[in-house]
Amino acid sequence: MKRKLLVAISVFISFNLSAQEQVKEWTLQECVNVALENNLGVRRSIYSVQSSKISLTQAKMAFLPTLNANSSYGENYGRALNPVTNLFVNRNASTININGNSSLTLFNGLRLQNSFRQTNRDYEASNYDLTKAKNDVIINVVTIYTTVIFNKELLNNATYQLNSSVQQLERIKKQVAAGALPKSNELNQEATVATNEVTVINQENALNISMLQLKQALQLPSSTAMDVQVPDIALEDLILDQDPQAVYAIAKETMPEIQSAMLRVESAKLALSASKGSLYPRLSLNAGAQSNYSSVSNAERYQVTGSALGTSPIGEVGNTGVPVYSYVPVRTLVSESYNQRDQLKDNLFKSLSLQLSIPIFNGLQTRSAVQRAAITSELALISQKETENTLRQSIETAYNDAYAASKTYAASQKQVRAREEAYRMNQQRFEAGALSIVEFQISENDLFQSKTELTRAKYNFIFKKKVLDFYQGKKIEF
Repeated sequence: MKRKLLVAISVFISFNLSAQEQVKEWTLQECVNVALENNLGVRRSIYSVQSSKISLTQAKMAFLPTLNANSSYGENYGRALNPVTNLFVNRNASTININGNSSLTLFNGLRLQNSFRQTNRDYEASNYDLTKAKNDVIINVVTIYTTVIFNKELLNNATYQLNSSVQQLERIKKQVAAGALPKSNELNQEATVATNEVTVINQENALNISMLQLKQALQLPSSTAMDVQVPDIALEDLILDQDPQAVYAIAKETMPEIQSAMLRVESAKLALSASKGSLYPRLSLNAGAQSNYSSVSNAERYQVTGSALGTSPIGEVGNTGVPVYSYVPVRTLVSESYNQRDQLKDNLFKSLSLQLSIPIFNGLQTRSAVQRAAITSELALISQKETENTLRQSIETAYNDAYAASKTYAASQKQVRAREEAYRMNQQRFEAGALSIVEFQISENDLFQSKTELTRAKYNFIFKKKVLDFYQGKKIEF
């Protein structure tokens, strides 16, 4: 039975090991790439860039003349006007009207030029906003990735302590069975093992939660099997070589939120200039052409060739008896068919004009728009200052945290070395019967606690240092 049980346990362990080998270990760069590809905020920023690009193209095309064409077709019933003779006829008719017009703005207070410059700044700012969205995703992934590594280290420490306490329990059981120690020592050690088991369970839960947060940051389902690589980072690789002022000076030149805020200020100023352009006269060049057709004139085509006296007098000059005759147009038949093509060609009308529009009074709409644009410009300056202050404060906080974490990490290293030596000596004394089980457990717990604090200080330092590197335009990698 024992052999069968051992075989079953071996098969179970082998199965678990093979399953764990199939779990992919993700690097930080792989996590960042997947997060950037799946993040909805980044996708939204991409569409904002595309929208800004469309607005920029529209602003470019505004310099070109407009061109529009219209046409209509209708059926008239009953009395209608013959567009050729301008005489009314009582018959059904079909009509076609075609017209086109074009307009070119010659001057409008430089509104077109300033609007183009404004949309160009907005397009550049949207690209920086996209970079900022990506940076936020990267920082979030790095934070969670570091937390996962931290929890893995804590789980390893807790597992090590549990194994140590289990081995100690086996030795105490043998000593109790031999009568060298009282039963209370065995019971106390069993309580210690149970406490360490709870610690392991809590650390496993913390690791699982951080892994779930990482999957959520990557927009992956919770059922995705994944693990992370634990990098080996030495203390000498984590040296603060820049003060907060130097880091801030570099960040002002590289961070996309600062560049975007500056471009938004320029955009607001250009919008104000464009709005002021509405106060100036507007000069435009207009051109048009139109023609029409009516089926009333389809039957015959006449041309006026002169005039002739009417056949009957229409009056006399004073009382002289001299008759007065009227002159009537003389129309000559040109063709018996007057089709659509001929009518549209003959009825073509063209026009070319200059139009000057001078704003005098429109209910203060233009001046109100200028005033609102001026306020928007001032608000953009405030937003830029807020962005700079937020960046500076974040850098100062990150630097102070990193500096404190470096000191804590160095002190924790010394503490761990001292407690490891104390634990080794106390273990020898305990095995020799010169130290009580309670004192030995205190020494063991102190060692575990110091290792936990060392791990916490280490990864806190790692994260804060990486954030400072990020503000200096360096790539975050382990």
